[in-house]
Amino acid sequence: MKEKKTADGNVSSSSADIAVLPHEERKKHSIRLFLCIVAAMALITTLAQAGLINQYIQTVLMSIGVNIIFASSLNIVNGYMGEFSCGHAGFMAVGAYISSVLSLILFTENKFTGTPLLPPETSVFLFPVVIIAGGLAAAVAGLIVAIPSFKTRDDYLAIITIAANFIILTALNNLEIVGASSGLMGMRSTVFAMRDVLSLPWMLVWIFAFVLVCIIAIKRLMGSTLGKGISAIRYDEVSAEIMSVNTNRIKLMAFMFSSGLAGIAGGLFAHMIGFINPKTFDIMKSTEGMVMVYLGGMGSLSGSVLSAVLFTFLLELLRPLQILKWVFIPLLLILLMQFRPEGLLGNRELSDVVPALRVFGAKWRRREHIRQ
Repeated sequence: MKEKKTADGNVSSSSADIAVLPHEERKKHSIRLFLCIVAAMALITTLAQAGLINQYIQTVLMSIGVNIIFASSLNIVNGYMGEFSCGHAGFMAVGAYISSVLSLILFTENKFTGTPLLPPETSVFLFPVVIIAGGLAAAVAGLIVAIPSFKTRDDYLAIITIAANFIILTALNNLEIVGASSGLMGMRSTVFAMRDVLSLPWMLVWIFAFVLVCIIAIKRLMGSTLGKGISAIRYDEVSAEIMSVNTNRIKLMAFMFSSGLAGIAGGLFAHMIGFINPKTFDIMKSTEGMVMVYLGGMGSLSGSVLSAVLFTFLLELLRPLQILKWVFIPLLLILLMQFRPEGLLGNRELSDVVPALRVFGAKWRRREHIRQ
């Protein structure tokens, strides 16, 4: 850092260095925050391995992770891009079924090939590949839905996505090879195979890992030039086109990326539960995703994470109500649209809302600046 003495003898930095310093410090702060989150997840995993966290709490934590990925993926389309997708659970279903079928064929005895194609022990290394394959299949399904979105918005796009959700579920209901309406099961055998190699809460580990990867991917996407184009479509699509934004290309990539992440959430969900059927991914599941997005705030990644945590706990509290909770969840969405349409955080991040985080960041930057 270049320094120079002022008239009163104090040392000051050049303006060029001061301009660069905040970006460098924000980068360091992001790295430290990331390491803190990784440490917290590692601590939870260690406690689970030691038996200090029972299976029920582990299931709730895994459900939170799956919901974070699902809500954040929908937020790309409904929040950042300003579109109105209502059938996101259909892409989750594609990822769940594709990853489940691959998992059964590769690592377990199954009705498709009989014996597994690979030794079950390889599931420790290849499980992420199976989940990502489900995400890629969901991205292809998102591509098919993205094309009609070129000339549609708002209510018309909502109708298209709802139709896509029903088309996917109807197809699955009539595919006997994947169990049709009876569903598909046996994915837990892959988890047991991983535990036979090394006794760890593997699903907790993998869900935490994919949550980190997905959040980082979304954050980097929205901070890129492509992400700025997505935000431009939300404010005014015609103006974005005038400013040389290829809106069709942006929509295509946003839909595919969003659908792919939903497929990853579906694959993790299938292996966490060990059983799936088409009804699991009906319009109510899509409604859950919309409730989480609008509860946290459209265009806020922190809001999606926060709402996924709150919503998962809310579902657990309402579990004794059984079928009545499916009356309460759509009612919650109606109330949000009426009284708090911007959600908890709006389009802001948590650091923009909580002054303590901004104060901490400012103090930390000053301390680092003085130290240098």
